[in-house]
Amino acid sequence: MENCAYCNSPLTGRKGKRFCDQYCKSAHQYANRKVKEAFYYKVDRQLKINRKILKKYHHSGISKIRKEELLEAGFNPHFFTHYYKTMHGNLYLFCYEYGFMDLQKDGEPKYLMVNWQDYMAKT
Repeated sequence: MENCAYCNSPLTGRKGKRFCDQYCKSAHQYANRKVKEAFYYKVDRQLKINRKILKKYHHSGISKIRKEELLEAGFNPHFFTHYYKTMHGNLYLFCYEYGFMDLQKDGEPKYLMVNWQDYMAKT
């Protein structure tokens, strides 16, 4: 007699059966997917955190904020969805529709925050 691949309970029914019910089959597949796609889930989670933080601190079309304040809130500037480079060579990193750029203002590291604009997609 064989046992369920997920909960290890005895199996009844057809030969070659691997799971005792649909719940165990689904739970087993979910657990395997979580292991195989762990990196994807980590990146996706951080992107969502970054977007949430940028949205919270961004109040108008353009704003500045101390870099330290965003980092303390859990923001990680290494995770972004896309970028926009201006004609002057400034690089804005975006987390979905919210962008940020490193800025040194009065000797204090800050981020200049902007919203994605339609003209940015044309370059």
